[in-house]
Amino acid sequence: MASGWRNRHLIVQLARRDILGRYRGSALGLLWSLVNPMLMLAVYTFVFSVVFRTRWPDAPVEGRTFFAVVLFAGMIVFGIFSECVQRAPAAIVNQPNFVKKVIFPLEILSWVTLLTALFHAGVSLAVLIGLMLLTLGSIPWTIVLLPVVLLPLVAMCLGLGWFLAALGVYVRDVGQVVGVIVTALMFLSPMFYPSSALPEHLRIIATVNPVAFPIEAARSVIVFGHLPEPGALVLSFVIGAVLLLAGFAWFQKTRRGFADVI
Repeated sequence: MASGWRNRHLIVQLARRDILGRYRGSALGLLWSLVNPMLMLAVYTFVFSVVFRTRWPDAPVEGRTFFAVVLFAGMIVFGIFSECVQRAPAAIVNQPNFVKKVIFPLEILSWVTLLTALFHAGVSLAVLIGLMLLTLGSIPWTIVLLPVVLLPLVAMCLGLGWFLAALGVYVRDVGQVVGVIVTALMFLSPMFYPSSALPEHLRIIATVNPVAFPIEAARSVIVFGHLPEPGALVLSFVIGAVLLLAGFAWFQKTRRGFADVI
């Protein structure tokens, strides 16, 4: 993990190249990183507040756009997980030149993906805050706790990123399987509904879902102004740390064969 700090400048440069490369050649360029979440938020607001007239259970305020605010807050968090996990299986395979360079620290590629995901999440969060100020008139002070809430998710994404990046070198079908799992997790995660809306016998889904707590905790501090539940937060830190260490150990153990396979 110390490699991330030693190579922090390289990570930032690679993430910057990754972000700019995604929009290279388009008319709006980097502005698309702002336009995309604004368009998605407009679609969510129209579909859920106008078409379906959906309301969030026990919403503290009245408003046709409140459901869109709650939904978008959850999707920002899920987007970090989704981007890191879905890009991980091809992280090493798509960079054969880096694999052949003995001195290149391959483990930082997961850091690059994470930093790119956090950049897009930050832009989307700025859009969400703007909407909240416009429609609700204020944002809760608990939003300052968002980095604390997201830290276990960051550790989990790094760990899974290292694990899947290494596994994807040897088993190329991993990318397809991960795509299906992420899609399933999106609908099984408490984004479109709170965990409390699940029937009692199905709440185990929220318990074993790795992104359920980060989504609900982030939504609590961003939208509802509630403090995260301490016990669940500590457990989330423990799980994140275990996945981080296990994923890095797996990556280091299997990296010796990357050049032979690629």
